[in-house]
Amino acid sequence: MALESLMGFKESFVRPRLMDEEDVDESYDIPNFTDNMMLALPPLANPRSALANFQHDQYGKDIKIKVDHGTTTLGFRFRNGVILAVDSRATGGEYIGSQTMKKIIEINKFLLGTMAGGAADCVYWDRVLAKQCRLHELRNKERITTAAASKIMSNMAYSYKDTGLSMGMMIAGFDVRGPELYYVDSEGSRTKGDIFSVGSGSVFAYGVMDAGYSYDLSDEDAYELARRSIYSATFRDAFSGGLIRVYHMKETGWECISVQDCKDLHYAYYPNGK
Repeated sequence: MALESLMGFKESFVRPRLMDEEDVDESYDIPNFTDNMMLALPPLANPRSALANFQHDQYGKDIKIKVDHGTTTLGFRFRNGVILAVDSRATGGEYIGSQTMKKIIEINKFLLGTMAGGAADCVYWDRVLAKQCRLHELRNKERITTAAASKIMSNMAYSYKDTGLSMGMMIAGFDVRGPELYYVDSEGSRTKGDIFSVGSGSVFAYGVMDAGYSYDLSDEDAYELARRSIYSATFRDAFSGGLIRVYHMKETGWECISVQDCKDLHYAYYPNGK
């Protein structure tokens, strides 16, 4: 706040308003501190349309400082539930920020969410979703369904459409309707399906999954298919790597099946380097 005054800013990037010398140290109201479904929007007259100014230069070309990000996540339904598998590499352009990012969010014992896109956006909104699901359980004395949880996430994302959110997530659960899998993104779209893969390495994961997927897979075969699909993406996609996590959503709740380094899997699948 003092720096804003020193630099001559007339607006706060937390709450747009005129600033005077005497109230520089006044505490600001940050909306999501009191209502976590209400984020502080950029101090612009129309954030939705003004966002384009930060993505392109005056000639319409992409700004070179735009940060790329990548990952590989997948999920599929089969006869014994839903399998989710993810890598753990977090990148910003060509910089690897973390090799141990946990991209499966444990919303509750019967709901899981995956992360693809901006890590901060996905973690924040998955946590908000976890709170909303818990409130639903307390109010209605029953667990929220996977369909309802995905609809809440879709509605929250749609309310911030075109404001810069970057999310592509899957929500998997087991309820009275059985195992279900939904895809939700930052545009507010919501799709129910049997097989999804999200992220920069998804094309490689899809290639392996399509070749080996069957609804009647055994548990071990399903684990191996998910594991090999993510490994193939980490081998071909520079933005994917690190640890490969496999989760199984069962009637009794989720279970973490394995956490393995993709490097170890490479030497297990190709012991002679071929």
